[in-house]
Amino acid sequence: MVQSKTWILSKHFDGFPKDSNFELKLEELPEPKDGEVLLEAVFLSVDPYMRPFSRVRMKEGDVMIGTQVAKVTQSKNPAFPVGSHVVGHCGWRTHTVSDGTALVPIMSDWPHDISLSLALGVFGLPGLTAVYGIEEVLGLQKGETLLVNAAAGAVGSVVGQIAKIKGCKVVGSAGTDTKVAFLKELGFDEAFNYKTVRSLEEALKKASPEGYDCFFENVGGPSSDVALQQMKNFGRIAVCGSISTYNDSITQTGPYHHLTMIVKQLKMEGFIQSRWEHKHPETLNRLMAWMKEGKLKSREHITKGFENMPTAFMGMLQGQNIGKAVIAV
Repeated sequence: MVQSKTWILSKHFDGFPKDSNFELKLEELPEPKDGEVLLEAVFLSVDPYMRPFSRVRMKEGDVMIGTQVAKVTQSKNPAFPVGSHVVGHCGWRTHTVSDGTALVPIMSDWPHDISLSLALGVFGLPGLTAVYGIEEVLGLQKGETLLVNAAAGAVGSVVGQIAKIKGCKVVGSAGTDTKVAFLKELGFDEAFNYKTVRSLEEALKKASPEGYDCFFENVGGPSSDVALQQMKNFGRIAVCGSISTYNDSITQTGPYHHLTMIVKQLKMEGFIQSRWEHKHPETLNRLMAWMKEGKLKSREHITKGFENMPTAFMGMLQGQNIGKAVIAV
């Protein structure tokens, strides 16, 4: 018998999460049956989407949802040999018995000098989200100007770099001067701290007086309404997140300015990366090639210890991380 440590949702969040919303439990796991494997978590991910998903997809007592990189320690499934690594939606667990459904093997040619934790970041959901938002939703073209908010996060930092690879001007906003410096390191043309600028409207105009062709939206809330005013006619907006609203007790209903959308003839589209799941292998190969060529960089905010998952989750929601937030077991 193997014991798994699990974090459960002990009480639904009311506003910002608290320690009392989580409970650490032990779970006895059965031996794997034919076709099953026993997984041991190596790295676990905490992501903004977990906050709103907990509201609509979880009940009290459920294991917290989430993705992890895990090692196969026992196997009765030939597709997943002992010692191999997979990415799976196993939740906040140290060990999982799985029938192999929805497990994705790590690339067989994964470079030895690249941490497997990046399979949760630039080579995982954030990287895929960045590519599809830019290529499939925005159709970003060389010479265009792109605005990215939450630009120092797991998704935004990759978005900006890919836009530069494609020959675009990139403007990013972030919440600390350290994050702004990080964006400059990544090659953003302009970056500013939205918390310290005198006026967000002035900062956006200064960064790109001619306006913005595209906007990669991660934040939502009133600041995004200001950004819409700076879009060029026929501008495109890709909406993949609304982190500023996730901890609201009452869901916001706006504030996008409909008249601006009409007058400027803007196109706005929400999306989830799984829509293009059939393209994942090719997309991941391109991301890996860009990194090997030195065109793509990644930074991680690693928290050590499974017992610190709630702390890491709450810190991520407060914007404490630069790049991808990851827990190393």
